[in-house]
Amino acid sequence: MRHTRAHTANRRSHHALKAPTLAICSNCGAKHRPHHMCLDCGFYKGRMVMDMSAKKQAREERLQAKKEIISEQKGTVDTDSESIPGEAPDTSLEDVPTEKAKVVDSPEVAQVKSATPRKGQAS
Repeated sequence: MRHTRAHTANRRSHHALKAPTLAICSNCGAKHRPHHMCLDCGFYKGRMVMDMSAKKQAREERLQAKKEIISEQKGTVDTDSESIPGEAPDTSLEDVPTEKAKVVDSPEVAQVKSATPRKGQAS
């Protein structure tokens, strides 16, 4: 059955998105979801639930350590390469084994098929 435009619009009138309601933190003044702790300072209803400053500091230390490890790996990769400056790197793929490069020697594949005309067609 076909729906009229009015019927479709009436059904879709409830599909509108609503803006989330936000509360204001009593400690730092940032906006957060109601009945949830503040993600900026870690307070809920005036008491500290989670020490966010310690979490931020631990995260920064982890990121710094990760950056140092990556920079060390890049330093070792650059010193280990044995390329000659001014010469293009060898990009030949002859030694790389791939499954598509395998040649199958079977009698079924090597057999030549003859084409026969379809039913009702003259040859």
